[in-house]
Amino acid sequence: MNKPIQILDTIVQPGKKAIINLEVAKLHTASPVNIPIIVDHAKKKGPTLLLLGGVHGDEINGIEIVRKIVRSGLNKPQRGTVICIPVLNIFGFLNFMRELPDGRDLNRSFPGTASGSLASQFAYAFMKHIAPLADIIIDIHTGAAQRNNYPQIRCDFSNPQAVELAEVFDAPFIKDSKLIPKSLREAVSKKGKNIILFEGGKANRIDPFIVEEGIRGVKRVMHHLDMIDDGDEIQRGSTLLRQSKWLRAPMSGMFDLRILNGSYVEKGTIIGVISDPFGKTERSFKSPMNGYIFAVNEAPIVNKGDAIFHIGY
Repeated sequence: MNKPIQILDTIVQPGKKAIINLEVAKLHTASPVNIPIIVDHAKKKGPTLLLLGGVHGDEINGIEIVRKIVRSGLNKPQRGTVICIPVLNIFGFLNFMRELPDGRDLNRSFPGTASGSLASQFAYAFMKHIAPLADIIIDIHTGAAQRNNYPQIRCDFSNPQAVELAEVFDAPFIKDSKLIPKSLREAVSKKGKNIILFEGGKANRIDPFIVEEGIRGVKRVMHHLDMIDDGDEIQRGSTLLRQSKWLRAPMSGMFDLRILNGSYVEKGTIIGVISDPFGKTERSFKSPMNGYIFAVNEAPIVNKGDAIFHIGY
């Protein structure tokens, strides 16, 4: 039999569900800003899985993935506990922005302080009240601005437990990603938590393909952790990307994408064309190497030096 779990001032009994509001700040209208935390605590013992969306307020795909998991009841485990936070950065979500109102990136503000910037206080509240409860965290993101990320898991290849979870998730790509200073991944990893980061799609957009990839991956992880009995089988096996680099625009102009995101390309393949708007200049952009294109810039206009293709190998 499972034991009760306490989050803030709420005790959740085995076999019960609770929605708990974590208040971290107020709007300038004095209205409180609460982070809803949805907890499903099974009667039987098992691990605690945290599903986290909206660390960046404009990354709607992640919010939709967690929302659909809650709506479908997938967050109700047969063993263990599932904690869902569809939107961590409520301020950013309200304003369709990546950052908080102070202009800071929440994912560069961990572990935070109780009296620091707004972003720092958000990070501190998460690390104090939520992170200690989780054994495993799946942090869900999208590309920034016009960058569209093909479904991928990012984890540190030096951590075998994280790699195992990434392979179970079974996204098309798994990218080796070292821990970034002051990121959520770094902060919780230092606390001994296993965390993988799912990336898919782009900001301020709901992409059904990305959402379904995320949901299926979460379901596979829950089945692997013996939290649920039903789970999709691993179908394709992920492609491991140990190295990657951004390919940058050689000139400014109108950008015509000539390759499908997620494709394998060989050196010399034309992957895009950049032209001036007056019909005088047109320049083909060729891949300088063999590799997989796993993120593309879908902006119609680019400036010289803009990152337009992320290639891995």
